[in-house]
Amino acid sequence: MSSQGVALVTGAAQGIGRAIALRLAEDGFDVAVNDIASNSENLDTLVDEIQKKGRTSSKCIADVSQEEAVKDMVEQVVKDHGGLDVMVANAGIVGKNLSFVKVSGEEWDRVMNVNSKGTFLCYKYAGIQMIKQGRAGGRILGASSLAGKQGIGTQAAYCASKFAVRGLTQAAALEFGPHGITVNAYAPGAIDTPMIASEPGMRDAIINEFTQRSPLKHIGVAGDIASLVSFLAKKESQFITGQTISINGGVFFD
Repeated sequence: MSSQGVALVTGAAQGIGRAIALRLAEDGFDVAVNDIASNSENLDTLVDEIQKKGRTSSKCIADVSQEEAVKDMVEQVVKDHGGLDVMVANAGIVGKNLSFVKVSGEEWDRVMNVNSKGTFLCYKYAGIQMIKQGRAGGRILGASSLAGKQGIGTQAAYCASKFAVRGLTQAAALEFGPHGITVNAYAPGAIDTPMIASEPGMRDAIINEFTQRSPLKHIGVAGDIASLVSFLAKKESQFITGQTISINGGVFFD
């Protein structure tokens, strides 16, 4: 079975990233998957699942907030798979639920380093590789959020990091567009993944709130995001670039 190309998905060990990796494999891509060392075993399981779908796969242990690690990761994917056609900069962390005035500089840096700097580095080194290899139709995708379109008072650092992804996406789209590379981001609302329960006691409250706010009266699942990414990775999405697409069950309308 011929390959649609090579994709790299960061933050792929669980949740949205895992669903994206599996969907891209189903779409015919060979898929390299990334996460940090503590999630290595989950990546091994994911690589096995992708290979059972008839696609080649490899794992890349790297902290996306570290420039040399991202550079080396992209180089390793190219060495293992022969190129890079789709970069999904999905890795991210949630900020602590704190009053604006209680957010420390350390907390600010922790969230911004992964969510915004990490996305910047993935865009940068994917763009360098895609331009160098000269294939038509490269796709670069990043993870923004509902919180990247509307502020949340107890998530100042997280909101700032996800608003930053929108700006990075637009800037990269302008620079990479002449090379046939599109750059877009997805902005999920409440999605039923392990991340939604990152703070004890918050899961039920978040599900109830966003169920009530959605006209569809339910929250999303990881497969909903994977379906959007699937389309944006395809050649049929060639006239969409610089966009951050809301996928939030109608919690608000852009």
